[in-house]
Amino acid sequence: MSGELSGRTVAFLIAPEGTEQVELTEPWQAVTDAGGTPRLVSTADGKAQLFEHLDRGETRDVDVTVAQTSADEYNALVLPGGVANPDFLRTDPGAVAFVDAFFAAGKPVAVICHGPWTIVEADRVRGRTLTSWPSVRTDIVNAGGHWVDEPVVVCEDGPNLLISSRKPDDLTPFCQTLVQRFATLTAGNT
Repeated sequence: MSGELSGRTVAFLIAPEGTEQVELTEPWQAVTDAGGTPRLVSTADGKAQLFEHLDRGETRDVDVTVAQTSADEYNALVLPGGVANPDFLRTDPGAVAFVDAFFAAGKPVAVICHGPWTIVEADRVRGRTLTSWPSVRTDIVNAGGHWVDEPVVVCEDGPNLLISSRKPDDLTPFCQTLVQRFATLTAGNT
């Protein structure tokens, strides 16, 4: 995966704590390995505490807060999961507006596990087909989305490309798909 994302910057939006570590680190590495520039965006400065299920994992330095940046600075967005992470993000108006801006600009978004909660809050699943962790299914359906149980779903029935995945076990096809699809859709799109 060398060079496909060269010259492209991908935002990874997470809360100050509660992100499932592997759902950040594996897509981050896939973007890096493909020559892209990942940037860690959060709602607060400092370090973000990652989790390995319910146990504390690594910490990561936040590059920029949602208040200090905009979707205009990125080619694409990745929303990792973890139960607490998107639950926090969907209550933060700045985070929701940041996510909404990618949809409004027609920029690709990739989301995994519980991550769709933030997209639901931005009212961007209506008419879209996506997957998630099973417990998020009802929220997606109630928000007007169509939920399917597949490892990776690519939906182009909307203003942008939406890639979704269910869980950490699906990370290999999720990462391959997001690199492949981000590479074809984001050239020169910042």
